[in-house]
Amino acid sequence: MNKQHVNGYLLAFLTVLIWGTTYIFTKNLLNHLSPFEILMYRFLIAYGLLLLIYPKFDFSFAWKVEGLFFLLGLLGVTSYFLLENIALSFTQASNVGLIVSAIPLFAAIVAHFMHKDERFQKDQLFGFMVAITGIFLVIFNGAYLLDVSPTGDLLALLCAVIWAVYSNLLKKVDNSMSPILMARKTFFYGILTMTPIMLFNGVSVQFASIRSMEVIGSILFLALLASILAFVMWNKAIKLIGSVKTTTFIYLVPLITMVSSAIFLKEQITGIMIIGAVLILFGVHLGTNRTIAKP
Repeated sequence: MNKQHVNGYLLAFLTVLIWGTTYIFTKNLLNHLSPFEILMYRFLIAYGLLLLIYPKFDFSFAWKVEGLFFLLGLLGVTSYFLLENIALSFTQASNVGLIVSAIPLFAAIVAHFMHKDERFQKDQLFGFMVAITGIFLVIFNGAYLLDVSPTGDLLALLCAVIWAVYSNLLKKVDNSMSPILMARKTFFYGILTMTPIMLFNGVSVQFASIRSMEVIGSILFLALLASILAFVMWNKAIKLIGSVKTTTFIYLVPLITMVSSAIFLKEQITGIMIIGAVLILFGVHLGTNRTIAKP
């Protein structure tokens, strides 16, 4: 394994490590703000900070490039996060978590048709089956009755497809472009496309709701780490190891959520959850090592 692959795997892992803990902060914010407000504050702050970090502009407008980033903002920011929030209002969080964890499979299928160097392989499907079994055990913890809600579950499924397409589109961005600039442009078009939705839903700024340090700290975590740092690392990881191997690390999110909930919320880790964790790790191993010896 060369240094490029090692760096790509490390960046992908650090990204999902951050994303796996965001629920703690989002859960806290939902006691004070609406899902729309959280999304707006999160990405407005993130975009403003990226402007300070990377203020350089290229005024040579290219329709093809801007069109690509428009799609990235629409899919990776507005569509994914809004639909995920709406899905949570119709179905259980465990359902959404389980369904969204299928992103790597969808990413592999999309990559098969979009990129010649990332063809779908049988070991990826086997890795998916192993990991999704582990995810099921971690999320449901032995309670195997799935509460099906067609509307919410279909929206969650759509989220998985949207993120899979988003991750594959990232590979089409010019390799010479700064990952910070990529994130800034993506956030810009995300804010641009979410604004009409915010106005339609009558979202207003309630400064009284964001005065406490607890709320401010949670918003800053989502803006600085879960948005700026995580998006930059995710973009870079895809450039280094491809969209299929990068998205495979999403299998780890339920595992990270399990560990972080035990640390921060004092939730119990059971034997079934540990078995699930082992299966998730094995599934990730299968999904990221595509050169398994064939008989």
